[in-house]
Amino acid sequence: MKNVAVIEGGYSHEKVISLQSAETVYQNIDNQKYNPIKVRIDEEGWFAYEGDEKFEINRNDFSFNDTKFDIAFIVIHGTPGEDGKLQAYFDMLDIPYTTCSHLAATLTFDKFICNQYLKTIGIKVADAVLIRQNEIINTVDVISKVGLPCFVKPNDGGSSFGVTKVQSENELMHAIKLALKHGTQAIIESFMNGREVTNGIYKNKTGIITLPITEIVTTNDFFDFDAKYKGESDEITPADLTNEMEQKVKGLTKKIYELLDLDGIARADYILQNNEPYLIEINTVPGLSGESLIPQMAEYQGISLKQLFNEVLDLC
Repeated sequence: MKNVAVIEGGYSHEKVISLQSAETVYQNIDNQKYNPIKVRIDEEGWFAYEGDEKFEINRNDFSFNDTKFDIAFIVIHGTPGEDGKLQAYFDMLDIPYTTCSHLAATLTFDKFICNQYLKTIGIKVADAVLIRQNEIINTVDVISKVGLPCFVKPNDGGSSFGVTKVQSENELMHAIKLALKHGTQAIIESFMNGREVTNGIYKNKTGIITLPITEIVTTNDFFDFDAKYKGESDEITPADLTNEMEQKVKGLTKKIYELLDLDGIARADYILQNNEPYLIEINTVPGLSGESLIPQMAEYQGISLKQLFNEVLDLC
């Protein structure tokens, strides 16, 4: 039986979501085929958990107490699980993992660079400006490029931490400072007026599988942390779309997944504007907790979480 490290934690504010996602994965791995063991990576160190016991991981070969891992199931949102660092580490140790490669993870984690790359090959995205730490900011110039209202968010963060919808120029600097508390750079994007939908996707032995589309409806200003994780939104699966729009979104998700050479479970978020899907971002380690979207999509499709995780692990 193969030992699977279910890797949780991380060094960002998304740790709290990672722990919930990892618990879902841990509880739904088929223990007739795999032996799941939780591994937490955070500021305290790298530790494996078996029952009530805690063991320090030997980082030279990713083992503990003579136990070696055959597969890494990465469930860290943010660094170091979503930005390519762990993927590069496991490549050096020749341990297979459940996400995309370190190169694809590094690219997709940088929302600005990833979207600008996809824009060059015809994918519709919002107009955007990138702000770096300690950069002198001309708010008039920024707003002339993206307009008002606009969104300010960390360029390398997730779970809607540090995201602000800016309505006026005098709100912009505060929003940028907040975003930079949650990331090393801030991205300012033009407001897109339309329906918000999201589409999960993964790969199994038969090929690439697109999951049902979910529409996000919230009375909040946008799909923020409270809307995502505190029930302050309606998540409608399947989204009530025309067949044409459904095929557009699913086709675009599959195209992006292939263009970026992704693996494992991913999720693409869109705004439907002027009868076209505009990409918000692609998530290569999406939430898998009970409140997350991928489990909802899989359930509607008739795919149990045990089946979903088995199919991903079987490719490793």
